[in-house]
Amino acid sequence: MNLVTADRDTLLKPIQTVSGIVERRHTLPILSNLLLTKAGGTLTFLATDIEVQVSTRAECEAGSDVATTVAARKLLDILRALPGNVPVSLDLNNKKLSIKSGRSRFSLQTLGAEDFPTVAPASDFRTGFSVGQRPLKALLSLVQYAMAQQDIRYYLNGLLLIVEKGQAKVVATDGHRLAYAALDIEGEHERQEVIIPRKTIIELERLLEDSDEPIRIDIASTQVRFQFGNVELVSKLVEGKFPDYQRVIPSGYKNSFRIAREELIGCLQRAAILTNEKFKGVRCVLGQNSLKISCTNTDQEEAQEEAEIEYGGDAIDIGFNVTYLLDVLMHVKSETVTVSLGDANSSALITLEDTADFRYVVMPMRI
Repeated sequence: MNLVTADRDTLLKPIQTVSGIVERRHTLPILSNLLLTKAGGTLTFLATDIEVQVSTRAECEAGSDVATTVAARKLLDILRALPGNVPVSLDLNNKKLSIKSGRSRFSLQTLGAEDFPTVAPASDFRTGFSVGQRPLKALLSLVQYAMAQQDIRYYLNGLLLIVEKGQAKVVATDGHRLAYAALDIEGEHERQEVIIPRKTIIELERLLEDSDEPIRIDIASTQVRFQFGNVELVSKLVEGKFPDYQRVIPSGYKNSFRIAREELIGCLQRAAILTNEKFKGVRCVLGQNSLKISCTNTDQEEAQEEAEIEYGGDAIDIGFNVTYLLDVLMHVKSETVTVSLGDANSSALITLEDTADFRYVVMPMRI
């Protein structure tokens, strides 16, 4: 039974779209598969890990309705390896999926579609809004690097999304640094706070295109749904209470300076070459119109950088994890950044002139 015959790229794109969330090893073998469903003239591709589900579709010739599941990675690797200018046909016979293209033939085992566990859609999507894909992708890029990874405080392994009035706010923290950004949206919305899992955010940022085509975001009590183009991404939410980010963001710091972002990146990257491999600490010394960055390692090697800045505030000697500083500098696009400090024991605040609704807070470290 023929599922579809089409150009390689027509099949490759939707499979690439959904296969990003497929785990290579899973306790349920069927979750390493894609669900292929043919209904009328539409072939739907769906992948899930039970927490996150991505689906998309492609047009095909009308025929008998049929559904099956097949190994995602194997199908993806085969299609990638085939030449792009030769039609590809997918046929289902005797519980095997045959892939034919030119003189190439492949046969993959399938598992029954009836055993594939899909995510049931929530029934209480009560908050929803639309925004362009480009601004949403830029918003996520400003904060996602600050999410925790496999922290026992599970609510940190994700991103806080707050929808209220005419804004969507996003916050990420791993307990050592915090990133906050906001985006204006259309409509007046009641305040809604949800924590979206890290994997969902990483996958969403990968799938979003650099275009102003809209993406629809709907929020339920236990689920969030993103719909754009032919793609639908549904994710469970993380339960728990996110830290009060407003208490973490400092205000009223009187010591601040501006510096070219690229210059600061260069100084930190060069100094980082000789940091301690485990702690990655750099020492920053602020003096009259001067920023000195230095570090040492266990071999008693030393690096020192100096940048000329406009600064007339207090003399401050403070240490930071250099990775936390480079992360934010590599993800923002501004030509200059403003760094504000209280004293050697207070967190630093990084802001941008051209992005008013952005804050990055990083805790100091002992060096």
